Amino acid sequence: MTLIAESHDELRPLMFSIAYRMLGSVAEAEDVVQEALLRMTRAAAEGEEPRNLDAWATTVTTRLAIDTLRSARARRETYVGTWLPEPLVAGREADPAHRVELADSVSTAMLVLMETLTPQERAVFILREAFGYDYADIATIVEQSEAACRQHFSRARRHLETGHQRFQASAERRDELAAAFLAVVQGGRAEDLERLLADDVVFWADGGGKAPATPRPLHGAVAVARFLAGLVRRGAPLGIRLEPTLVNGEPGLLTIGPSSELLGALSMMFDEDGQVVSLSNQINPDKLRHLGDVGDLNALMRDQ
Repeated sequence: MTLIAESHDELRPLMFSIAYRMLGSVAEAEDVVQEALLRMTRAAAEGEEPRNLDAWATTVTTRLAIDTLRSARARRETYVGTWLPEPLVAGREADPAHRVELADSVSTAMLVLMETLTPQERAVFILREAFGYDYADIATIVEQSEAACRQHFSRARRHLETGHQRFQASAERRDELAAAFLAVVQGGRAEDLERLLADDVVFWADGGGKAPATPRPLHGAVAVARFLAGLVRRGAPLGIRLEPTLVNGEPGLLTIGPSSELLGALSMMFDEDGQVVSLSNQINPDKLRHLGDVGDLNALMRDQ
């Protein structure tokens, strides 16, 4: 057996972490990892097996992810409604390789923003920011010059910093804010919810045409508070409940159906005043299946 074959389990977390950051999709990232491992195994069988397996795995995974992202962009242009990444939920990832370090580069807001970068810019930014590669190594991986990689990173960072302002709260403060938000949401009073939302709060929902979702983002504390209060009122008689969790490293809520099936995963971001500035609700069942049994939200709502 070759060294690469013996190292599959050790390499998969690194490879998945790169591919997921590149694609924002658990399913697509896993496909990239499997294809990368297959190519590496074939190359090793033919006598090509560098000593630094991590570097080799990073190179093969990144190049495949760049190609996959290019084709994925075309599909996402025809996606029904708002596109949000597939969530990573603490405690629900059955595959150990999916338990990536939940840093800023995998937050839902950051993954959405990175959709606006070119595949090359995204790869350079991730390799530099999340994995600390120097420009010489990045240039080899993405097959561009060091100067080009520096430009890619500079453009990506400027763009992302403009659109992404994150409040760095302690874990304790983050949990306090999330618990307070959950308590108010469960109360179902729009006026109480308004006080926890920033004036310019935005609510996104991804149903992918397979679950009832707002077709466009909702803006403003009044609109978002009324919408959330309405969801709670409709869901309570159906036995739908909310559970606190971490979604992509951010405070979040899982929507759980009457038979303990998963219906949605919502992540939120707070500002320095402790108010919610964004809410991202993933309810597309196809994007939740890696987290366990998924329910049919459409059917539940029809039976109401």
